[in-house]
Parts: sequence; C-alpha cells; structure tokens
Amino acid sequence: MKIRYLMIAGAACVPTCGWAQDADSQALIDSALSAGPPSVTDAATVVDADGNVLREGSNGWTCLPEGQMGAMCNDAVWMEALGAMMAGEPFPTGKFGVSYMLAGEGDTSGVSNLDPTATEPTEDNMWIKDGPHMMIILPDPAMYADMTNDTAAPVYVMWKDTPYAHLMVRIEEADYGD
Repeated sequence: MKIRYLMIAGAACVPTCGWAQDADSQALIDSALSAGPPSVTDAATVVDADGNVLREGSNGWTCLPEGQMGAMCNDAVWMEALGAMMAGEPFPTGKFGVSYMLAGEGDTSGVSNLDPTATEPTEDNMWIKDGPHMMIILPDPAMYADMTNDTAAPVYVMWKDTPYAHLMVRIEEADYGD
C-alpha cells in the first residue's frame, strides 16, 4: 500500500533526503500545502510519496500530498505516530500531536474509523470520507474512554482502542458531490 511507504519514508527521510527532481513537484507541493493553514504551510517541509524532500522547511511541520489518504500537514509527533503505525509498532503515549487535513480526503476513497490497517470499506469497519478536519493525539489514551467514535459527531475518536487513537475535529462537512 503506497501510504505505508509514504509515511515510513516521510518519517524517516525528512531530515536527511535531498531535493527531488520531479517534473510534477509543484503539483505535489500544491497538494501538500492545501492541507494546512499558512501559519503552518509557509515554512513546512514537503515530502513526496517516495520520501523525497520537495521543499525544505524550518518550522517542524511536514506536509504530504494526497495519495492513498488526503493531503496532510503533521507535527513531529504525528509523523512519529504514523511511522510507528505503518511499521506495525506501538506508538508511545505521553505526547500531544496535531495534524491538519484542511482539504479533507480529496479524491481518496476514505478510511476506516475502527481499523488503521483497513484498505477498503466493509460492513463493519465504519468507513468514512471526511471533509476538512484536524486530527489531535492526546497524551493519555484514557482521555478517549468516554468519547464517542460516532462519525456523525463534530468531534469523535478515530481508531479508538488502538495505540493510534486520535480525535477527529471536523472543520466543515464533507462535500464530495456524492
């Protein structure tokens, strides 16, 4: 799955990779930067699906273009969590993390709200294709216990009861014309 490679490469490669020489680099950069507000994106690092740095940044944020998931801008904690998830390793708790997905899921098919490894919708995995949102990792997993995972709520827990649980904070309703 391409997103697995993207996240592992992005998490491991950001500090050390060189500039990519791709003719589509600007389109990928534009896609990645659509995920966050200017206060994040103006100085963010942008990496492509192969982990190539398309643009060096200086503010600790990493933006990724749309691929298997929508475009996103992640702080260092989110990059660490995604790298752990894609490697099948636990993510240590005790950290607060923020990710922006202000372009929503874009042209992707969406994601399971229950299973971070699911690649397609099933009758029981609460598949969702959300609009613009933020994702927040809370430092103590116990904080998710009394929160809903109902995707109709404006704030809900995604991947509840997994090491990768996080809050989904809807900014706008999805409008994908379907």
